[in-house]
Amino acid sequence: MHQSEITATTESELHITNPGDGTTVGRITVSSESEIRQAIRSAREALPAWRRTPPAQRGHALRAAAHALAEREAEVADLHHRETGRDVEGALGGVRAAVDTLLQYSELAPVHRGRSLLGAGTALDVMRPEPRGVAAIVTPWNDPVAVSAGLIGAALGMGNAVVHKPSERCPHLGVLLGDILSEHLPAGVLATVTGGAREGEMLVGTSEVDLVAHVGSTHAGERIARSVALTGAHLVRENGGNDALIVDSDVPVQWAAEQAAIGAFTNSGQICTAVERIFVHRDIAEQFIDALAAEAERWTAEGRIVPLVDERMRQSVHEQVQAAVDRGAGVRFGGVVPEGAGSAYPATVLEACTPDMTVMREETFGPVAPVMVVADFSEGLERAAADEYGLSASVLTRSLSHAHEAIDRLAVGTVKINNVFGGAPGGAAQPRGRSGAGFGYGPELLDEMSTMKVVHLEEIPG
Repeated sequence: MHQSEITATTESELHITNPGDGTTVGRITVSSESEIRQAIRSAREALPAWRRTPPAQRGHALRAAAHALAEREAEVADLHHRETGRDVEGALGGVRAAVDTLLQYSELAPVHRGRSLLGAGTALDVMRPEPRGVAAIVTPWNDPVAVSAGLIGAALGMGNAVVHKPSERCPHLGVLLGDILSEHLPAGVLATVTGGAREGEMLVGTSEVDLVAHVGSTHAGERIARSVALTGAHLVRENGGNDALIVDSDVPVQWAAEQAAIGAFTNSGQICTAVERIFVHRDIAEQFIDALAAEAERWTAEGRIVPLVDERMRQSVHEQVQAAVDRGAGVRFGGVVPEGAGSAYPATVLEACTPDMTVMREETFGPVAPVMVVADFSEGLERAAADEYGLSASVLTRSLSHAHEAIDRLAVGTVKINNVFGGAPGGAAQPRGRSGAGFGYGPELLDEMSTMKVVHLEEIPG
């Protein structure tokens, strides 16, 4: 997630504009410190009854909340589109993914298991999962409904109470989601607060919070980690990535270019696992770059490139492109800020990129595909592995040995071979390095949302 995160026009109000046309979506009051503290206190007060609620009943409440969200999917998706710029189809897909995730945790949480231990025949020994307590959940703007629903659903399903702060770039959407879900939950179990970095630090920096889950920028995640280190709360975070794509010499060039375009241009690159840097074998480099430039032109002409979330994001993306050009990169397509209202930016292909360029070292979070030519697969793998981030990476190759080598050497949470967005449901990865730590999704997220207690029970002799 990109570093830039503050959208407040004043310290007490957020003014949100539509990225597509610059019109006002709305203004929303930032939560005060007293309101944030009250939300935490209310969660603490609601926690004992909620954790004692039978897991099956908690699952029933989550199912009811999921169905309520499904009934209002068009309304939520429209607000998602207007507030973040996500295309309507993608926004609707995100809402439906949120519904599915809530339903999954409504079923998975009640059957989440501890372990029985082999002790003496006259005793009972078990490992029992229990809720951690009050969870502070801080979520991003690029897939806000699905990500929020996953973290909230897993936390609630395991018996935690939740205080949620959505991104300051889509606060109306976060409030609407909270209102829909809260209707089917006991009072105080789920609260929504609004604001930017200052409010987020108020939420996560108190010892009254037992668990912090953050999806967002590396910059914000590292600040949160420092705060949480002083409180002792359990921390789960999925942060920025600098995901590499390695293109081997033995792959169909047009197909490889299409894969690269999907990875770099989907949602205008505003995806944590977007392709951020490309290493292509020199034997096919010229044809690949030609084909990728043609894909960029086609995506732009067909209107498949959505606007960036706001003008500050567009400025940041363009600065990275310009800095690369200043250091010798060539623009094969795009790279020009369009005229008119909104924050549109074209699909952009850069060639002759080098590892020292910011566009290759840091997350761009825009529709930019920087390409570096490498002598062979080994060099591509070495370049891809030389990175501080560790979210995911992709490899296009027919060579099984190259695929295995990449799986073994890439220090990332997810490695995708021959499909930049492939993967079966139910997987759960742990990011590495500056990309975060802990399971952020999948069944294993329930382990993060709970803590294990060992119980030994035996009778008094005689």
